[in-house]
Amino acid sequence: MNRGIRDKVAIIGMGCTKFGELWDKSTSDLLVDAAYEAYEDAGVEPKDIDAAWFGSWQEVSGMAGLGMAALRFQYKPITRVENMCATGTDALRNAAYAVAAGAIDMGLAIGIEKLKDTGYAGLVSQAPPGTAGVTGVGGTAPAIFAMLATRYFNRYNIPPDEGKRMLAHICVKSHHNGNLNPKAHFHREVSIDEVMNAPIIAWPLGLYDCCGVSDGGAAAIVVRAEDAKKFRPDPVYIKAVQMCVGPAEGLVKQEYDFTHVEETYRAGLAAYAEAEVKNPRTEISMAEVHDCFSINEALIMEDLQFSKRGNVREDIESGFFDLDGGLPVQPDGGLKCFGHPVGASGLRMIYEMYLQLQGRAGPRQLKNIKLGLTHNMGGMPPACTIATCIVGL
Repeated sequence: MNRGIRDKVAIIGMGCTKFGELWDKSTSDLLVDAAYEAYEDAGVEPKDIDAAWFGSWQEVSGMAGLGMAALRFQYKPITRVENMCATGTDALRNAAYAVAAGAIDMGLAIGIEKLKDTGYAGLVSQAPPGTAGVTGVGGTAPAIFAMLATRYFNRYNIPPDEGKRMLAHICVKSHHNGNLNPKAHFHREVSIDEVMNAPIIAWPLGLYDCCGVSDGGAAAIVVRAEDAKKFRPDPVYIKAVQMCVGPAEGLVKQEYDFTHVEETYRAGLAAYAEAEVKNPRTEISMAEVHDCFSINEALIMEDLQFSKRGNVREDIESGFFDLDGGLPVQPDGGLKCFGHPVGASGLRMIYEMYLQLQGRAGPRQLKNIKLGLTHNMGGMPPACTIATCIVGL
């Protein structure tokens, strides 16, 4: 029986840079800033780290473990991790598993990305790895995610203008939360009308429905649970960390409905089983999910069982996912406003859960929280990798 690592590993220190267009920062700067904030937070020194897992999506951020050379590790094992947008969470998963197995005492997971310098943008035509030559399927990310929106509206009989307004509520929420976060890429409140009238990228997705491309880094230090309080009185414990990779059948089977992502649903089931969560809607206190596009956040709410199938609109428009709602989602602004440096995003989400659980989130601090969930999607809805993590005190 797979028992997982529930409550076997604790996070004792985290660091996160500001995200944004960091033209004056190099990859080395981001590595040092994220890692040394984590060292200081944990009260440890670089020599205390037994092994590190370095997550980065683009090779420009450094090939192999040598990408971490700026940290000047002294002959310690470093593993390069790449799993598309799930990279940061996968780095943490590897470090946590090594600690739980007793192979090391203290591990570092760090994710870094410098995308602005490369000129990368979301309108690059792309297909999931290993599929383009076989299926001929490709397209921009906004176009592929827009298909989720139009199909969702159709399936649940939502008039297009009302569906677009539902998505606008998501964007307004994220901008409000991000504006409270000093490390977020974007600091600007927006209105429903602004979102509705913004330039269209791929209908019905407009400018504000799409997350930004950012530079940034984040890091976490993990130890065995029984050792955690030697370092700090309020460590955060990993309750579950799961990954789910689908067979990419959504691209080649007519049965794929474009209104859900099976990998998200199954990763959620696995994480809930590991964390012993019976009712996600009432037991999960807060979440950071992969809102690369507003429609994706909406579908994730249903796939993770926060909302019933076809009913997410009611929860969105009632404010259930707002900061003062029943289950706050994207309290730090999410990918939409905190930003999306691919290799760092998963760890950035966990950083927010960590701060919230310790009562250190400032003006966006939530009340009465017990469990936080994070979710990453690497790839596209018909063919993707999903990473989920649940943490708590």
